[in-house]
Amino acid sequence: MSEILKIYQPLTNTKMKQRLKITIAVALVGVFITVLAFVAMRLRIPNAHIAFPSALGLTFLTILFLAIRTLSTHEKYARPAKILLRCYYICMAIGLAGFFVMQGLIFSGARPAETEVDAIIVLGAGIRGDMPSVILASRLDATLEYHQTRGDIPIVVTGGIGRGVTLSEAEVMFRYLAARGIDERLILKESESTNTLENIANARVILEQQGFEIDYITVGIVSNEFHLYRAVLIAESAGFNAVGIAAQTPGRAMRAVNFFREGFALAAHLLFRM
Repeated sequence: MSEILKIYQPLTNTKMKQRLKITIAVALVGVFITVLAFVAMRLRIPNAHIAFPSALGLTFLTILFLAIRTLSTHEKYARPAKILLRCYYICMAIGLAGFFVMQGLIFSGARPAETEVDAIIVLGAGIRGDMPSVILASRLDATLEYHQTRGDIPIVVTGGIGRGVTLSEAEVMFRYLAARGIDERLILKESESTNTLENIANARVILEQQGFEIDYITVGIVSNEFHLYRAVLIAESAGFNAVGIAAQTPGRAMRAVNFFREGFALAAHLLFRM
């Protein structure tokens, strides 16, 4: 106890008091956001499985940095704090390099292979009422374009019912494609999933029920260019021989935001298989 009191005795130092207040405030905000992300993940809200580890990691790194900076104002611990801060910067540099590697992998997946496929799986991306979101519409349009060259192959549309809507993503996608000339008999609905892993796992079950031998077919995974690398990885881990069919993300700002976000999502997938 006496040692603890010695550590906090110099809190009359104005700079240390200010930094400690900032650290505590940031810690409270970070923990609150992380708890919300965890609750959202437990409620199976789409993409929350990515938000939780991202929020947890960023909160930890920020609190650690602020704590070291606060400790550096204490005369007794200034030197070890300086060493810790250097180690922190080195680790952050390694992490930043890793992030750029993730971006390189993502960009490599944005260039799909020119391969004919035996079936198509379209990954969900949110709906607005009874209409697909802008990103989902781009995936459906890419599906329509590809299907013009292979009009006899089945299309599995994936996605369950989200909060605040009454239709599943799969149903909205079914209507969109059917209204644009795709034979309804070729559109297979998977209406239970809430994320990419479930999209693909459930799509495999549907294709097997249709008589496809998964080991002997090639499937095309339709998603936006920023998502294709991870989507194909997940499909391959589910036993598919998969290639990407890229949909162009509309708008430069939306494309940049999603490429940035996908870097963390890909890292989370590679580290935690989420």
